[in-house]
Amino acid sequence: MSDDGDGKEMSNVIRIDESRIKDHLGEMVRGTDEEALNAMLDAEADRLCGAGRYERSEGRQDTRAGSYERSLHTKAGEAPAPDV
Repeated sequence: MSDDGDGKEMSNVIRIDESRIKDHLGEMVRGTDEEALNAMLDAEADRLCGAGRYERSEGRQDTRAGSYERSLHTKAGEAPAPDV
């Protein structure tokens, strides 16, 4: 490698913090998991009710009422309680 002018060799110019990268990727995966689970739960609730959230129609079969705290454990970590 080239010298920096002081006679010191430039080494380790780029340092990669693997633990920060792993943490960031883990957060991205958990976020993606949460979004996918919420979308699936919303679609299932829409199907069961016969209408979308806040939608009023003659074909509506049920209401989307009630909630409780829950969590899901995945390989990427614990996913927060979905909004249903």
